[in-house]
Amino acid sequence: MIFLGIDPGLATVGFGAIEAIDGQVRFLDAGVFETPAHSDLGERLDSIRTDFIQILQELKPDVIGMEELYFAQNTASALKVAHARGVLVQVAFEHGIPLLALTPLQIKQNITGDGHADKWQVQEMVKRLLKLPAAPQPDDAADGVAIAMCTERIYASQLPHTLKP
Repeated sequence: MIFLGIDPGLATVGFGAIEAIDGQVRFLDAGVFETPAHSDLGERLDSIRTDFIQILQELKPDVIGMEELYFAQNTASALKVAHARGVLVQVAFEHGIPLLALTPLQIKQNITGDGHADKWQVQEMVKRLLKLPAAPQPDDAADGVAIAMCTERIYASQLPHTLKP
């Protein structure tokens, strides 16, 4: 099965993909897609939609994990990310791909054993667990891989019919 992790954002969306076969997990791909800061919101959301559809067509994931939003100090920024996340959720639904929403705490706890781990610790564990020469870059891509790994672990522990697109 192929698991796709998504780190949503308006300026940058990180993604990471892994494949799990018979209990073995291997790295497939990671990267980001970005929207130009000078574009209006509708244009940026359309760009996210188009890029995400392309990723889905290329990687053909069986399950998607996506980081939940957490409330930050900057409400305006959080609302913009919420718009982007909504587009990503809608596209996953349109493609009939089951989606798991994961909190940052869940992801960190699952990957490092510490729900308060910093970015470096998460990236180091991604590198070690997948036996990569270096953590995927940029940070948003590494986060996408960590989300994919957490999604695979949670999915493997649940009955598949409990997840709905």
